[in-house]
Amino acid sequence: MRSYDLIVLGGGSGGLAAAQRAAEYGARVVVFEPSRLGGTCVNVGCVPKKVMWNAAHLAHTLREAAAYGFQIDVHSHDWSALKRGRDAYVARLNEFYRVNLESKSIDWVRSSASFQAPREIQDEAGETYHGEHVLIATGAFPTVPDLPGADLGMTSDGFFDLEDLPQRVAVVGSGYIAIELGGVLQALGCAVTQFIRYETILRDFDEMLGRYLIEQMRAHGTDFVTGAVPARLEAAEALSLTTEDGRCVAGFDRVLWAIGRTPNTASIGLRDAGVETDASGNVTVDRWQNSSAAGVYAIGDVTGQAQLTPVAIAAGRRLADRIFGDQNDCHLSYENIPTVVFSHPPVGTVGLTEQEARKQYAENELKIYTSEFVPLYNALTIEKPKTAMKLITVGADERIVGCHVVGPGADEMLQGFAVAVAMGARKRDFDDTVAIHPTSAEELVTMR
Repeated sequence: MRSYDLIVLGGGSGGLAAAQRAAEYGARVVVFEPSRLGGTCVNVGCVPKKVMWNAAHLAHTLREAAAYGFQIDVHSHDWSALKRGRDAYVARLNEFYRVNLESKSIDWVRSSASFQAPREIQDEAGETYHGEHVLIATGAFPTVPDLPGADLGMTSDGFFDLEDLPQRVAVVGSGYIAIELGGVLQALGCAVTQFIRYETILRDFDEMLGRYLIEQMRAHGTDFVTGAVPARLEAAEALSLTTEDGRCVAGFDRVLWAIGRTPNTASIGLRDAGVETDASGNVTVDRWQNSSAAGVYAIGDVTGQAQLTPVAIAAGRRLADRIFGDQNDCHLSYENIPTVVFSHPPVGTVGLTEQEARKQYAENELKIYTSEFVPLYNALTIEKPKTAMKLITVGADERIVGCHVVGPGADEMLQGFAVAVAMGARKRDFDDTVAIHPTSAEELVTMR
């Protein structure tokens, strides 16, 4: 039996971050990862998604260039060339992670693994490993609905395997993955029909964001089928999707399931380790990422907490700091976590939504500032989409507890404002900051 100070199950962003930080403290570390290093984010998530978003953003910009005097004749878009460039970049990242592990003397076992007992792991070949500490960072995978014909559809993983741009796609879902991938397909020339369960999108975000975004997505050409709960998927000459209320929409080349993600916990022997999960299969952890089993921890998507790559990385590093760096109370706060939806236009958000704030605070404690305007960029374009912003403040000193933006540049401006919110900035701190003109971001420090 091989022994290590830290065993990490999963070579995604969180697991690698924890492994490398632990190794920097001198710990002997092994990472179990049967697939490509980098996990969902690097291979079938954030990184390739952002490359595709960049291409879609360029498509929008090219269509608007005439308003600024450019005469551009775009004949076509080569999806295959984009995929080759994107996949080559991802492969370079895979190699970067491999070299990084090697340079830190971290062992990589290219195998899945499962618990045989608390802190005892077995790989696919039957070899066993003991760890003083074991970290579960196995992530999650796209959920496929349990309905007839579901296997005829694809998930976000399949989206990144597409060799050619489909002509007509049904996207099922209203969360950020559905919105992002649907937006890429539409911008690059695909006819997209979005099937959503309710009347709006991004329902876990502030209501303003989904309301403004769905309006602009419709203006770009995305069709929305609302109140749609899928019942079955069928294939004849093309794919047809039938909803529970009997509506049938046909003629699709592809159907993309984007209805959520399932924690990757079913096959790793958690019962043998005494690790408890919730009803959805997420590993239950406390504020220090401790599971119910001593010496066993979990971070990232597998816990169901704020399923974002930077969250997994931050949690992993803090866990290693606590265990191996003698920082006994080091842990990640899950409050005021900023995030961006790479839609068209993008969405940026940090802190409480208005709905959450109204549940948490009395009405007389809240003051909410909003603004909507046409960005200067669109002064010359035919379309006049509006940017919308909201600040949610609490108390007599108007401490900012929520900041929400939908519009061009939201993805880049939110990081700095998230620092201010995390530091407890008040509305007057924003007011006392000199605006940068002319920008959209200045609106956040000039709201009245």
